[in-house]
Amino acid sequence: MKNNLSDFQNIYNQHRVLVYNVALNYLQNREDAEEITQDVFIQVHHSMHRFEQHSTLKTWIYRITINKCLDFIKHKNSKKRFFIFGTKSQNETEYLNAGHFEHPGILLVNKEKAAVLYQTINELPENQKTAFVLSKMDGLSNPEIAAVMEISISAVESLLFRGKTALKEKLGLKFKEYRKK
Repeated sequence: MKNNLSDFQNIYNQHRVLVYNVALNYLQNREDAEEITQDVFIQVHHSMHRFEQHSTLKTWIYRITINKCLDFIKHKNSKKRFFIFGTKSQNETEYLNAGHFEHPGILLVNKEKAAVLYQTINELPENQKTAFVLSKMDGLSNPEIAAVMEISISAVESLLFRGKTALKEKLGLKFKEYRKK
């Protein structure tokens, strides 16, 4: 793919909302999602000449976004470990409020239930969480998820099944505790 500014501007305009929403659903923090969106498009701009069109542009951008989100989470988790051992994270408030994300689309009435749901989604293994977010929050089909995650469709189906089963079990336990309060 040739690397010119008008092509990049078109790609950015077509995919920026998608990238931001994926990052927001995955990271559950607006500032982090904005940062990831910038990072994704910086990488897209620098890597456009290497895009070999083995997949669609949208799939390629999804893959970059998920990888950036996973790297961001790993980096953030390593900072949390340092915090535990005596070195404070750069953003202590964010560390202390992990799992209390408020999605802009959630009504105030459902805020507590949504917080429990997002916290539970974050407890899923990385690959189950990725498949679940792409399927249920971003509305991708199983073949699209398979392309983004670079796995087979049956592997996606398995991840989604295991993720839903784990969510049902964990949410059942959490809502029992929630009702007891």
